[in-house]
Amino acid sequence: MDAQYRKEKVALLSIVSNTTLVILKLIVGLWIGSVSVISEAIHSGIDLIAAVIAFFSVKTSSLPADGRHPFGHGKIENISGTIEALLIFVAALWIIWEAIRKLIDPQPVETIGWGVIVMVISAAANTAVARMLFKIGKETDSVALIADGWHLRTDVYTSVGVTVSLAVIWGGELLFPGSHFHWLDPVAAIGVAGLILKAAWDLTRQSAGGLMDETLPPDEEEEIRRLICSQQPSVHGFHQLRTRKAGHFRFIEVHIQVEGKMSVEAAHTLNQDLVRQIKRRFRQATVTVHTEPCSGRCAEKCLAGCLLTEKERTGIRQTYAQRVDIE
Repeated sequence: MDAQYRKEKVALLSIVSNTTLVILKLIVGLWIGSVSVISEAIHSGIDLIAAVIAFFSVKTSSLPADGRHPFGHGKIENISGTIEALLIFVAALWIIWEAIRKLIDPQPVETIGWGVIVMVISAAANTAVARMLFKIGKETDSVALIADGWHLRTDVYTSVGVTVSLAVIWGGELLFPGSHFHWLDPVAAIGVAGLILKAAWDLTRQSAGGLMDETLPPDEEEEIRRLICSQQPSVHGFHQLRTRKAGHFRFIEVHIQVEGKMSVEAAHTLNQDLVRQIKRRFRQATVTVHTEPCSGRCAEKCLAGCLLTEKERTGIRQTYAQRVDIE
């Protein structure tokens, strides 16, 4: 419950922060006539929508499994991330369209100092909130919070870019009176849109991967294999290791092979011990272990996970054959 409270608290903070920044950027952007500042207001507006979706998803994904959702609600975080990415694509294309219009028909940027001030405030606020989102997101393994953190991290980069462009316009007009550098404003907006598109693409790949039931990362699967191998000599081998992730929930299935004469009670104890070890390593994991008797005749699917030497396999085959003959 403490982890859930922290997730909801930081998601709510992101909503408040983004709401404030949208209002500030929109007012200043319209006042000084800067398309890059207005584009940043739109960017923060998308961040606000993303923050609301993230808040909803972290509340919903923690709900326990029920009759209609026997595997839980974890995928809501992946769905929210995918929706966020699509919204970002739309916003970026709109920014590019408006910037091109400004390039064709340049408009002067007035009172540049206010634009610089609001961009600096935006960069500072988003840096602080993004750090909190990443921290809590990694601690609780929340896809939605990490995605929201990347939204704000991108906003920091784009705010810095807009600040630089406004400063160059201001400095250029001071150093070269009569010259106009207003074209830098829409160019900066296009640069902002490019960074937004890149962030949207990365977020789409990350979020959609969970919807497609991709396997866990290689290092996590290797850790699962190590835990299975630690059960030697009781476990002779394993195969059909299947993993997937839904939000912060992990689903792990594996078949293990044991000595054919092992009692049901001993096999059950071994099974439960392995499940406990995997769950101790991976929070919010659903682990299914199927136990099979080992005959020493390794099929192709078993060879990769066989933990026996050739001599041990030969001995088990002979013992198994003798038992079959006797029966």
